[in-house]
Amino acid sequence: MAYRHAQGRAPLRRVLAAYLHRDATEVVLVDGEHGRPALAAGHDRGIGFNWSHSGEHAVIAVGRHVTPGIDLERLRPRPRALDIAQRYFSADEAALLAALPAADRSAAFLELWTAKEAVLKALGRGIGFGLHRLSIARVDAQLRLLRLEGDDARCWQLHPLAVGSALLAALAWRGDTRRVRSYTLAGDG
Repeated sequence: MAYRHAQGRAPLRRVLAAYLHRDATEVVLVDGEHGRPALAAGHDRGIGFNWSHSGEHAVIAVGRHVTPGIDLERLRPRPRALDIAQRYFSADEAALLAALPAADRSAAFLELWTAKEAVLKALGRGIGFGLHRLSIARVDAQLRLLRLEGDDARCWQLHPLAVGSALLAALAWRGDTRRVRSYTLAGDG
């Protein structure tokens, strides 16, 4: 969706209000331990959600009885991608990026970044958890969580999202496979 930073969490509240069958002004959000927004007590109804914004775009993930994580990044040159990966990513991910031609590295780095962020957000953690504590790869043209310290990576779902040619996004959750539906919401104008 189109997004302006000045809107704050208003677009998120509007989407959640539709799921909760309430007015957006009645949707109260609180921050979790690591800054993840959550519904205040009394709103739950089994709704899990997460959101991300980058530039003038935002994505929102909503699911029933699941805690999704989602991340969005503008596709842009990242001249220090390999340096960042070698310092903060798993050794396998850094080696994968190092093996790529320099022209392909920025997009691959951002694909890994969005996937890692989506998993960490689904965990309710941020990058402070440690980007090296999980490892992601493309397997059979799909993103796959290969390792997650302290958890069974096979219990996780990870999906890249088609959000436009200038953006990359990933969605993650712990649990069974689900159908992923996406919608484009109009901005406020």
